[in-house]
Amino acid sequence: MSTLSTHVLDAVRGVPAAGIPVEAFARGIENDWHRIGSGITDDDGRVTSLADTPLDPGTHRIVFVTGDYFAAHDVEAFYPEVCITFVVTDERHYHVPVLLSPFAYSTYRGS
Repeated sequence: MSTLSTHVLDAVRGVPAAGIPVEAFARGIENDWHRIGSGITDDDGRVTSLADTPLDPGTHRIVFVTGDYFAAHDVEAFYPEVCITFVVTDERHYHVPVLLSPFAYSTYRGS
């Protein structure tokens, strides 16, 4: 059974990014996306259980709605959202962290 979590760190302020809405999607048979879960990052910048059901093998996407987060901190930002697409290949826990700044972001396959 594959599960999904995420963590967002505000790399400029050096703190977890709390209050960011996050949605998870799976690609369907006809290349359409359907939502499989959602959440809001907690005070530690985490959503510990992002998918409502176990992940099936295939292509998935997480969308982080970052524009309001930056606006709330009175920061001009280039990316109003961050979209990370990844492939689930085997049964395991998938953790997708994001290091966020107003003009850049990075991610990696976490554990």
